[in-house]
Amino acid sequence: MTVDDQRAAIAFLSDPKSHGLDRPIEVIETHISRIFLAGERAYKMKKAVKLPYVDFSTAPLRLNACRKELELNGATAPGIYIGVKRLVKNKSGAVCFAEDGECIDAVVEMVRFDQDLLFDRLAAANKLTDELMTSTARMIVSFHQEAVVAQGVDGARQMEAVLDINDAGFATSTLFAKHELASFSRLFRDTLQRHAERLRERSAAGKVRRCHGDLHLRNICLLDGQPRLFDCIEFNDEIATVDVLYDLAFLLMDLWYEGHQHYANLVANRYFDDSDNEEGFVLMPFLLAVRAAVRAHVIATQAETATADKDELRAEARRYFELAKGLLETRAPRLIALGGLSGSGKTTVAEALAADIGAPPGARIVESDRVRKAMHGVPAETRLPKAAYRPEISTRVYAEMVLRADIILADGGCVVANAVFDDLDHRNAIETPARHRNIQFDGLWLDADPALLWQRVSGRQSSPSDANVEVLEMQLARRSSNMTWHKIDAHQDVKVICREILARSASK
Repeated sequence: MTVDDQRAAIAFLSDPKSHGLDRPIEVIETHISRIFLAGERAYKMKKAVKLPYVDFSTAPLRLNACRKELELNGATAPGIYIGVKRLVKNKSGAVCFAEDGECIDAVVEMVRFDQDLLFDRLAAANKLTDELMTSTARMIVSFHQEAVVAQGVDGARQMEAVLDINDAGFATSTLFAKHELASFSRLFRDTLQRHAERLRERSAAGKVRRCHGDLHLRNICLLDGQPRLFDCIEFNDEIATVDVLYDLAFLLMDLWYEGHQHYANLVANRYFDDSDNEEGFVLMPFLLAVRAAVRAHVIATQAETATADKDELRAEARRYFELAKGLLETRAPRLIALGGLSGSGKTTVAEALAADIGAPPGARIVESDRVRKAMHGVPAETRLPKAAYRPEISTRVYAEMVLRADIILADGGCVVANAVFDDLDHRNAIETPARHRNIQFDGLWLDADPALLWQRVSGRQSSPSDANVEVLEMQLARRSSNMTWHKIDAHQDVKVICREILARSASK
């Protein structure tokens, strides 16, 4: 196969007649691919490149890469990926699609979908929702649970290799001063050293898997109303074989950078709710920082050779660089406990507050309703029978909340605990891990009159809480007057409540 062969293949794919069309073919280029948008189809071709991390230099290599892309992405986005098509030259020397003949190139055939359904477009248009991002988090959990486990991998050494690549990448750029790069690298190395043992424990426990590898907003789309992963890294298993939390971190960092901190926190919490990774929550700021640093050096390198938008690229690289530094800033651990009767708005406040507590992606939310559902092995929205709310079960739920909070606090993280907390023993128990560790604790009671509580509870649709008006009446009947936690008026707008909580905590 010659360079002329790929040029001929490009000309064929760019010709509307090749697809039975009479309108121009739109071509999208990335650093290693070309995508030809033709009517209801999209054809993805690998560029004939050979780089340190990918080799597409021959037609057989590109054909194999296309087949692997179909295999990997077909599992997560079956409605998008159709098959692989071979490009050959017929007897007259013209390029065509055919199963027989010498392959000069290949493409992945895909269904062309509305680009406005890409998650980066949805985010820019403010069309992301809590429900959509919850579905996305659960989809990623399922994907990671089914991913192939890597054997004999040292999780700390893996991340050290990424830092080595980052250092080498930054060295090729003139954007950053040597002294700030030295400080930047040292900050990352020191942070890695603190987390090295945890990373090794996770790899030994099978948490390093063959993941997506490029899990950012633009590689998720909405298909038939469901979030789907596509365009994973198919050309380099080593790059895509990572800790599942490092895979997740790309999406969280992307959301945070684009100003969607609430969704970054929500996705993180939903992921940890549904996966066995609680001990890894402390790693998230570091893993987000590594993702931001990768973006910074890649964009800075692009700026070196850019002829257009050079200043914009340099500014963008600088923003990612500063984000990475900020992500590694030390934050004091703290525990905020939100109590209140059913309908007081605890969950709404917790989810609005958490992104502003601690290092990105924010605080871990430990919610009694979700803990109870997890203990019964059902999704948070599934209603449980009354037997699941027996006193001895509730005691186990609150004990589990204390345990989860203690795990995060012990690692220096932040927690927002959310439950009714109308029992003094439960309030004392949730304070215990913070008191024992000399960590700031804020106990807050969302106070509302019965009429508002009744209105909210009776109007609930889908919610992790199973509390109904009957449950509320029982809570009201056993109310006590010995509440020592700080009371907050639950009638206020949630933003006002969050500002009050943040101001109160900052003044301590």
